[in-house]
Amino acid sequence: MRDDGTPEHPNGPGCPADRSDDTPSTDRTTASSPPDGGSRRTRRLRGVMNHRARLVVATGAACCLGLVGVSQIDVGAADRTTKPAPTAEIAERAALGAASRGLARPSTAAPSTTAPSTAPATPGASPSATAKPKPKVTVKRKPKPRRIVPVAGLNRTQMDNATKIVRAGREMGVPRRGLVIAVATAMQESTLLNYASGVLPESQNYPHQAIGWDHDSVGLFQQRPSSGWGTVAELMDPEYATRAFLSALQEIPGWQDLPLSIAAQAVQISAFPDAYAQHEWNASTVVAEILG
Repeated sequence: MRDDGTPEHPNGPGCPADRSDDTPSTDRTTASSPPDGGSRRTRRLRGVMNHRARLVVATGAACCLGLVGVSQIDVGAADRTTKPAPTAEIAERAALGAASRGLARPSTAAPSTTAPSTAPATPGASPSATAKPKPKVTVKRKPKPRRIVPVAGLNRTQMDNATKIVRAGREMGVPRRGLVIAVATAMQESTLLNYASGVLPESQNYPHQAIGWDHDSVGLFQQRPSSGWGTVAELMDPEYATRAFLSALQEIPGWQDLPLSIAAQAVQISAFPDAYAQHEWNASTVVAEILG
């Protein structure tokens, strides 16, 4: 009972339920009956204080144990996340990575349809060094013939006939002097036109630029078939007529040193022997233009 006459709480301080089980019975008897004869209130206060002290100690111990457990968990997690790989494992991974980088990559190009070469490769030589480059084939184009311009007052037809005379003489190997004599002679005989004859109707069957009536004389040099210069068909050909004239000129001794009129007259036997000289300058101009 309390001092005020109310019964004590069965679970209050100082009750049997509040006592610790590890305290000997003799100690409990001694604590409940202190030798100094204290009052009941003093005993209750002492019991409350003991109970609270035990609660504080138990609570502190639990907190310490919890902190230690958390610390161990954190340290274990940190060890698992930051623990470096062993040195042997790192070396093995590096070796595997280097080996994979050194492997040849598969080609993505389309497969070749050509058969592989069976020729033995030269050690140390690359394919580009052994392959010989194909020689470049250069096609030489023939230069276009130079267009010859009419000079010395000639027209296109006359200049073309003069060109035929010069080229025929060059094929024969006649020097320049003979070419000038031949052109000057044709200027005097036919004005560099290929004449047919009105007396010889046959001559008109061949290409011609004019018709003359001087007996049976035809062609650029007015040569007569009746005199043995050739047939009508041959004398109407400018190249043949030129070769006939130059062949006769080359048979004259020292013809290259003779005046033009004398050399031409020795071949033509004309009624006007001095008429050839007037064409020498023009003939030289025409030959120079043709020869370039």
